[in-house]
Amino acid sequence: MASNTGKKVVEEVSGFLRVYDDGTVDRTWTGPPQAQILMNPVPPHQEFINGVATKDLIINPETGLKARIYLPETTTEQPTNKLPLLLHFHGGGYCITQPDWFMYYHFYTNLVRKARAPCVSVYLPLAPEHKLPAASDAALASLMWIRSLALAESCEPWLTTDILDFKRVFLIGDSAGGNIVHDVAARAGCTDIEPVRLVGGLILCPGFLRSGPIKSYMESEESTMLTRDMVDKLMDLAVPEPSATTKDHPIISPMGPQAPLLAGLRLPAMLVAVGEKDLMRDTQLEYCEAMKDAGKEVEVVVFDSMPHCFYLDKIGMELDARLAEETERLIERVVDFIRSH
Repeated sequence: MASNTGKKVVEEVSGFLRVYDDGTVDRTWTGPPQAQILMNPVPPHQEFINGVATKDLIINPETGLKARIYLPETTTEQPTNKLPLLLHFHGGGYCITQPDWFMYYHFYTNLVRKARAPCVSVYLPLAPEHKLPAASDAALASLMWIRSLALAESCEPWLTTDILDFKRVFLIGDSAGGNIVHDVAARAGCTDIEPVRLVGGLILCPGFLRSGPIKSYMESEESTMLTRDMVDKLMDLAVPEPSATTKDHPIISPMGPQAPLLAGLRLPAMLVAVGEKDLMRDTQLEYCEAMKDAGKEVEVVVFDSMPHCFYLDKIGMELDARLAEETERLIERVVDFIRSH
């Protein structure tokens, strides 16, 4: 396929992404127009809208790493108890999506408002320009930036020790971002992050996979936003050297043969949200069982009849009351988990 600039498309991923023969990448949405709203960026607003303010900032001047902060309005008061902090890693198969997309804005403004917890959402470097472990390295760097705030080595007026309890930091991630939650938590377990303390990981519809047949992957219904072809191509684009065992990469398959043994890792308590109709349901549950077998604290919540990352689909919620109800149930479980840790 050739573009109107004369460049040849050498790889295309389900309307989301095109890689050209000169190595450039186009992430302009070319799928169904009705889905475009989910990918539209929402500009930051430092005034409170529906109880939440947002801003974008560079957290690492050397690399240009950026993050978006979601601040609930309750933090303008002098809280009796300091607030927990969420550190968010977006999904997209390591290759697509941004924290300012409407799909994330809608969900995370709702979550921080109800949890009374500010959220830092990191603009992760994307493959194929930045192969794994680049996204995880940037995610860990964002955690170290949080540490610099706790040590007063850096300053961000929205995230100060007067407001935040840096001993109650939670990692949260969607899809491939859920994989990064696990990887960053594992790496933080052997890194000096004091005085920060990771007390929990919130892994939402993670992109856990492995080589070999997976029943749910082969039999579950595909959607416009997630197909088997899309997943396969994104994984090949994400890893440095695609092969038959690409899906055994330790970030993609943390319970797989190439990953460190779970029993040897220092990990916080985890909450794993699973959609019953998710293509990756079986491998998500395999991860949970492997974690339990390794003696790790993991809570599993299955959402009946729900597809992959159902809670990000604002369009679907307007048409399907059940989808909206299950999204609210997910937020309630996440809030309960935060409050209990």
